[in-house]
Amino acid sequence: VLRIVAGLEQADAGTVRFQRRDLATVPVYQRNFGFMFQDFALFPHKTVAQNIGFGLRMAGQSKAEIARRVAEMLALVNLSGYGERTIFELSGGERQRIALARSLAPNPRLLMLDEPLGSLDRTLREGLMSELRLILKRVGVTALYVTHDQEEAFAIADRLVLMHKGRVEQVGTPTNVYTQPANEFAARFLGFDNLLPATVTASMPQQAQTAIGAFALMQSRTPGPYTLLIRPDAARIVMPTGQANSNDRQVTGTLQTCSFRGSYFQITVNVAEEQQLLKFDIPADEFPALANYAPGQKMTLYIDLAKVRLL
Repeated sequence: VLRIVAGLEQADAGTVRFQRRDLATVPVYQRNFGFMFQDFALFPHKTVAQNIGFGLRMAGQSKAEIARRVAEMLALVNLSGYGERTIFELSGGERQRIALARSLAPNPRLLMLDEPLGSLDRTLREGLMSELRLILKRVGVTALYVTHDQEEAFAIADRLVLMHKGRVEQVGTPTNVYTQPANEFAARFLGFDNLLPATVTASMPQQAQTAIGAFALMQSRTPGPYTLLIRPDAARIVMPTGQANSNDRQVTGTLQTCSFRGSYFQITVNVAEEQQLLKFDIPADEFPALANYAPGQKMTLYIDLAKVRLL
């Protein structure tokens, strides 16, 4: 998609419009789009300043204007004073910022970023996500950002487009996409594993029949086949003195695994006699309740029906 928008490839069908204009009628050199690659594509034989100013020099800007803009971009990415350094003197995170500065220097109408954090280790990537969003917001440029990392997409995007094999599966804000996945592909992309074949009955009150029993519906649906999604944060552990609420459904099964993940424990439960594994994230503050169970033991969970969705 990025290559089509950039004009490097032609679309097999359809049109690409930017500011209501069909890009097929706009030559590549007139589009004024920036592109930031996954490997940064910095010139190793040039200094930092020469890298940032490359596009400006190609556009015929004066030396004074180039120097001014380079200094402005270095300040924007918090690397003032780095202009005379070589690329080999930079860390991975610094190279990422220089690549961003070079992409923004010509003041593009649209900035395209292709997995810009993909080559960085996880710790550095997490640190740069919020910084990258802040820079893009400060500049005010429209950005088209490609990533296969869900957390990265949530942290940076104002609006998400989920694509699969050339088709748009869902469009929405990060919050809406996460809380209301449109279909099974979207749910799996978001990392949801608890997906059960279900059939919605016509009888009232309506229920979704699954291999682990029936789930009451909070909203009416057309009878027929669906996929039932149970979010990983839908479960809490039943204590002997615990009280269920009207939105809870009990599920009993055998604890298979329990692993500590920092702020939560991830458990897998084999639901009674159906060989259906469900995976849940139990908050760390529920450890006293979880400590009563060992793998192989029966346990009962409350499932919050507000966190169950039909796809």
